Amino acid sequence: MTKSNSKAELFHAMGLGPVWELKNLANTKAGEAVVPQAASSDLPSLDQLRSTVAACRACGLCETRTQTVFSDGVPYAPLMVVGEAPGAEEDASGLPFVGRAGQLLDRMLTAVGANRASDVYIANVLKCRPPGNRNPEVAEIEKCSPFVFQQIAVSQPKVLLLVGRFAIQTLLGSKKSVGELRGQLHHVTVQGRDIPAVVTYHPAYLLRRPEEKAKVWDDLLLLKQQDFTQGSA
Repeated sequence: MTKSNSKAELFHAMGLGPVWELKNLANTKAGEAVVPQAASSDLPSLDQLRSTVAACRACGLCETRTQTVFSDGVPYAPLMVVGEAPGAEEDASGLPFVGRAGQLLDRMLTAVGANRASDVYIANVLKCRPPGNRNPEVAEIEKCSPFVFQQIAVSQPKVLLLVGRFAIQTLLGSKKSVGELRGQLHHVTVQGRDIPAVVTYHPAYLLRRPEEKAKVWDDLLLLKQQDFTQGSA
């Protein structure tokens, strides 16, 4: 984001108003992702994980999926977004966060100076679509969530953005609602690293409940206050 960026631009990106000045936030510029050097040598690579996920038959979702949905964006990017589960469009395309919800997520990322094409890595807790877009079952999350923890361990993001109840509760190990957990900075510990995590509502939920976008604005401000740009100390 440039020096001319304002709170008005973020509101405009999310379809919100009114206009205030965005103050006391660092201006950042997206950079190219760099493969981290500190990843444990006993971890699989992201390509190996992708192949393992594609062949996974650990739960019944393998019987109804069109294909697995592993990730999108830039591996090893400083910001990693973790969502819940693929929907119909994700199942068809093999990419997370497409369609209207994906477009809204992209606008949210743009508002904080990020872009899935340059400095964001995106994955879901579940890699297969639950039939009818139903909620993930506990057993399905237990079988599939180790993959996203491995993705985090290998990619080593500086900051996590967790969107939606099942992603938030899984990574934070909490049963609290999104409303109870948002508005504060959390940490997710993976392979001995404490990674700052901001939580917010899922874009698909915001499409159903646009009045909640004002709360997401505050969550995005908290995210922007975290230094997730490339080349930072």
